[in-house]
Amino acid sequence: MKVVVAVDSFKGSLDAKGVCAAVAAGVRRVFADAEIVEIPLADGGEGTAEQLAYATGGFLVDEEVSGPLGTPVQAKYGVLGDGKTAVIEMAQASGLMLVPEAARNPLITTSRGTGELILKALERGYRKFIIGLGGSATNDGGAGMLTALGLRFLDGEGRELAAGGGALGRLARIEKAGWDERLAEASFVVAGDVQNPLIGPQGASAVFGPQKGATPQMVQELDAALDRLGEAVLHRTGVEIRHLPGGGAAGGMGAALAAFMQAEVRAGIEVMMEAAELERRLGGADLMITGEGRLDAQTLSGKVIAGVSRAAAKQGVPAVALCGGLALSGAELAQLGVAAAFPIVPGPCLLSEAMAKTADWTADAAERVLRLWQAASAQSSQ
Repeated sequence: MKVVVAVDSFKGSLDAKGVCAAVAAGVRRVFADAEIVEIPLADGGEGTAEQLAYATGGFLVDEEVSGPLGTPVQAKYGVLGDGKTAVIEMAQASGLMLVPEAARNPLITTSRGTGELILKALERGYRKFIIGLGGSATNDGGAGMLTALGLRFLDGEGRELAAGGGALGRLARIEKAGWDERLAEASFVVAGDVQNPLIGPQGASAVFGPQKGATPQMVQELDAALDRLGEAVLHRTGVEIRHLPGGGAAGGMGAALAAFMQAEVRAGIEVMMEAAELERRLGGADLMITGEGRLDAQTLSGKVIAGVSRAAAKQGVPAVALCGGLALSGAELAQLGVAAAFPIVPGPCLLSEAMAKTADWTADAAERVLRLWQAASAQSSQ
């Protein structure tokens, strides 16, 4: 019996690695000698570096870098099992969770720490990069990151701009004289899960700015500042970033990476599955168990379960999903490519109880799935 466990986190209660371990424990209650392949996944946001490092037999590197408010923070980046690819997760260095709620202000928060992580990985010899863009605290168009790598953002009098998205409203030109030459040897893939452009009603400022502390007036100011950045980038590079799909990801970081690193922007789950070699590891599997905290309409729009279910279908491997909450019909599950879905919660309970017992209940649910599988297999062999 070979079971592939490819899951997202149950956010707020159990990370993807923990979900994998719980499912594996439930499987072994029924098939003690089962071959279990654990592949914790994410979609480019929080957890991407750790999950990819774990799934590929890699490791994590700890560094001190500038946080979103300029103060030092401890951040990690991952190295894949190939020993060549660094995974930089923006949330580690420039994430919203690093800023106290009362201090959240995208006019001043900076992505510089993300650039410093890239710089430290370059110093260790890495030249292949995966950049996860979810969970940022910034709206600076990636200017902080680019400054750490050697660009200069200047106002009309030749003075360097202060950190943050608000200062970009005074941007006059971009100088590249200090650009780190090692970047010419590097390749970048962006793992993101949004298609929003840099500016406009669906842009970075309007859609994601309020989540980062922006008032309606700030949103207008930030959108105008990113428009000015786009104009300066066009003049400097010849690349039009203002309406690039995905350019608005992480406060405009997607646009910066596309313009200056020639990054390939891809759906986060596709990058994760490719790096973890999911399709190869599905070979010969009898069953795939996937899951996330809640199965709902968002699940149908390209998140983790949709991606891994498509991969399993190509291999002819049936997929079963475990979840905390289920809000999809049978027809929608079929559209998703999942044979069945099972909530792990055994009955009515307080949210606090469900959060505390997620690991135990996930193992119990996995055991029930495998006992059902065992019974069906015995019946079909008669």
